[in-house]
Amino acid sequence: MKKTILILSLLSLGTAQAQKSKPMNKKQEIEQKVEALLQKMTLEEKVGQMNQYNGFWDVTGPSPKEGNAALKYEHLRKGLVGSMLTVRGVDEVRAVQKIAVEETRLGIPLIIGFDVIHGYKTLSPIPLAEAASWDMEAIKNSAKVAASEAAASGINWTFGPNVDISRDARWGRVMEGAGEDPFLGSQVAIARVNGFQGEDLSDPLTIAACAKHFAGYGFAEAGLDYNTVDVGNATLFNTILPPFKAANEAGVRTYMNSFNILNGIPATGHEFLQREILKGRWGFDGFVITDWASIREMIPHGFAEDRAEAALKAVKAGADMDMESYAYVNELVQLVQDGKVDEALLDDAVRRILRVKFELGLFDDPYKYCDEKREKKVIGSKENNEAVLDMAKKSIVLLKNETQLLPLKKKGQKIALIGALADDKTSPLGSWRIASDDNTAVSVLEGMQKYKGNELVYEKGADLTVGKTTFLDELVFNTTDRSGFEAAKKAAKEADVVVMVLGEHGFQSGEGRSRTELDLPGLQQELLEEIYKVNPNIVLVLNNGRPLALPWAAENIPTIVEAWHLGTQTGNAVAQVLYGDYNPSGKLPMSFPRRVGQAPIYYNHHSTGRPTNTDDNVFWSHYTDVEKTPLFAFGHGLSYTTFEYGAIKLDKKEYQKGEPVKVSIDVTNTGNYDGKEVVQLYIRDIAASLSRPVKELKGFEMVTLKKGETKTVTFTLTDKELGFYNNEGEYLVEPGTFKVFVGTSSDNVQESEFKLK
Repeated sequence: MKKTILILSLLSLGTAQAQKSKPMNKKQEIEQKVEALLQKMTLEEKVGQMNQYNGFWDVTGPSPKEGNAALKYEHLRKGLVGSMLTVRGVDEVRAVQKIAVEETRLGIPLIIGFDVIHGYKTLSPIPLAEAASWDMEAIKNSAKVAASEAAASGINWTFGPNVDISRDARWGRVMEGAGEDPFLGSQVAIARVNGFQGEDLSDPLTIAACAKHFAGYGFAEAGLDYNTVDVGNATLFNTILPPFKAANEAGVRTYMNSFNILNGIPATGHEFLQREILKGRWGFDGFVITDWASIREMIPHGFAEDRAEAALKAVKAGADMDMESYAYVNELVQLVQDGKVDEALLDDAVRRILRVKFELGLFDDPYKYCDEKREKKVIGSKENNEAVLDMAKKSIVLLKNETQLLPLKKKGQKIALIGALADDKTSPLGSWRIASDDNTAVSVLEGMQKYKGNELVYEKGADLTVGKTTFLDELVFNTTDRSGFEAAKKAAKEADVVVMVLGEHGFQSGEGRSRTELDLPGLQQELLEEIYKVNPNIVLVLNNGRPLALPWAAENIPTIVEAWHLGTQTGNAVAQVLYGDYNPSGKLPMSFPRRVGQAPIYYNHHSTGRPTNTDDNVFWSHYTDVEKTPLFAFGHGLSYTTFEYGAIKLDKKEYQKGEPVKVSIDVTNTGNYDGKEVVQLYIRDIAASLSRPVKELKGFEMVTLKKGETKTVTFTLTDKELGFYNNEGEYLVEPGTFKVFVGTSSDNVQESEFKLK
């Protein structure tokens, strides 16, 4: 501890001396402290700051004596570890921090990372579900709740938000992002960064955010995780990069690169991405961490012959910290000594890492995140549960309600609740919730049982899975045991309304969970059709982590509710929506395909040369076996009330470049309930130097309308919305004709146009 006090005293002395000559702001003070510490570091200690290890032993128990854990322990004691991940809980974090601060030469504190994806203990909906709320304040607050619980448990850095744009529901990690649209994705990225980091990163209830995965991971071919990505620059600059750029502008302090190759180069070794774009054009001054072992994975990619070459290419490309590849800690010192790597590259990386540690306040108090009283007070608090319930209700999307089965009556109905997922308290927690505990979600059955006015009968129908259902296991689905079908059919036949909770298990989406089918797994589709035969008055409640292809249900089931994996308060949120205590207002952030063969499918596609059947023959862009449109379009979502849109109003028809374009529309609540509507604005640049999509979201606003009320919604389009990036990454705003669309979803809009001179 004396060593640490000496270093901090020297840093404080240098700061005090500088202040006598010229006052400094906080940023300048941090920069001076970083430089002073950097000058004292050996080459080995610099490399150590660039090395991250996973938690490798029970740190409150005896130290490891042999094997890989013992080696890591020695590295920690020698200052050769700059960060650890998956160490959590105040006692555990304090123990590793104590070694770093009190036993190493310089006493540099660790930054503790963790995958806080949609909550820590108290879970919000999965990120894709949150994006369906289109409510940026709610999403920001959800991230704030997650940050508070993680920070109270000793963590100061999350590997989130995931800002990957993806158009392919086969890819399991769509559940971690905000869907298919770069504009919506950018707004969600900003909200999450601000929620995690707050206004002051040194606040003990905030954590550093990490925008991932940089870049292109969501475009993995065939939706196959870790697969090749090969896209043109137009897609890279206009679709993939905007949420990452927005995160940088919001002040995100770290980025994580991705597993995939991008146009032949692994992202971890991609100098164009990391040095030219991120650290160059965008001026990012935080640090970049690799994804798990992604430096080492450049060897099977065929981009590096061995670990030494992989380390060389990664550090030159701009990857600052190595997560669990052992590449930097074992190879960088020799590479520098051999003259293959300039030590200035290490200085740049370490400078960035130390900067974030100073911003977090770890040098002021390495144990600031280690407060047992705060840990007990914050985690699982009533306020946090209320916040995630609010988020869950806002995430639910009403896809169909043709016969107005919803909202359910609160008295006098006999309701049959069917489906294994209806009584599941683990699956609704969703994927990527490694700090939470199994069996802690409120089930849909529990939520509905709180409404006492109806007779509620529950039947499972059939198990969804057999065997273990842990994060690391492949799920095995029940495809043979129909022994519960008859009891479920009997309950349905005697009921006024049937509520069926069907979908994916919570571990069926997420990392490594790619699918070639997007249907209801196991016996669920068969069960649904059998129940329909005896009672068609079905409310289908979907639990899933990705868009599903459900053509039979869409055609036959009158009411469908998209309820995703909603986290801790799942059952309460679903019940309150089903019974009308909350009027749903969510909108889809991803298109739902009719068939899996349409994937990837997305609304903001480009037009082909033959978009329609103008010649009345077979030679046009279409499928011969199904419509080419989605089953449910991006932006789709109903309410228990109805909304009517007036005509679009433009303040004029021609605008000069740089002049704001005012777009207004009247929206009226024409139904019988008060409600909220997400009014969406899209544009199309009719003719440009690069072909532009048929529609692009460029604005949205949520309005609350009492029944019978009319409000005027006004959008302002500027150069920021009207332009695009060319293949060199230059932003262009070109004159010409623009169509403008405003409506309730991407496929249900009013249309007008204007000219830009």
